[in-house]
Amino acid sequence: MTLHNAVTRRNLLASALLAFASLAAQATEIRVITSGAFTEAYKKLVPIYEAASGHKVISAFGASIGNAPDAIPSRFARGEKFDLVILSEGGLEALMKDGKLVPGSRVDLARSQIGVAVRKGTPKPDISSVEALKQTLLNAKSVAYSASASGTYLSTELFPKLGIAEQMQKTAKKIMSERVGAVVARGDAELGFQQVSELIYFKELDFVGTLPEAVQQTIFFSSALVQGAEQAEAAKQLVRFFTSAAVADIVRSTGLDPAAK
Repeated sequence: MTLHNAVTRRNLLASALLAFASLAAQATEIRVITSGAFTEAYKKLVPIYEAASGHKVISAFGASIGNAPDAIPSRFARGEKFDLVILSEGGLEALMKDGKLVPGSRVDLARSQIGVAVRKGTPKPDISSVEALKQTLLNAKSVAYSASASGTYLSTELFPKLGIAEQMQKTAKKIMSERVGAVVARGDAELGFQQVSELIYFKELDFVGTLPEAVQQTIFFSSALVQGAEQAEAAKQLVRFFTSAAVADIVRSTGLDPAAK
């Protein structure tokens, strides 16, 4: 990053923070639940927002889809209360259809791609082409994939498309209520597939790369207001902060592409 760009970024962030700082007198608590791929960006951005706005963000975390006890759909089914939800577009649309979210309140925050990782120090497999990826999957003794959006894509679309669905039933495992990276890091799986933003922070892993473009799935992670939200206006302010140009570089640093142009 050049000195000019660094100064520009600091000025953008300073301007954004000044705008949110004017709201401190009306400080309140915002209840947010977010899914895995946006988590690292969220953890970096929320303290900045809290310091500038005076608001307190009460955070919860869970998978975008699935029936694990801590998955976002399960928590809504139990009647847990939130003001804002952040999850994959498929999970969001399902909650919207169920009447859990405010129609028209969806805001796309970031785009995410699926990546592959192995335990640090082990050979990096070839995933440079579709055929290479197929052979790597067939050669692997154990494969771990997410119970959320990326894992659903692998198990229901990618494996069948590659013609290896039957073989992968023997070697691939869906990971519930835990990051795939943790499973690979302790040696319980040879290969791990999950959103890039959820893999790159494990120091015990070597990041291999993203899926070949021909079979890649780019997923939007989006926010929406929850029906009955007590702090809807404050939640909207938080979303505007997440999508502001001032924080785009922070979002990129976590393995995501900002959705806003």
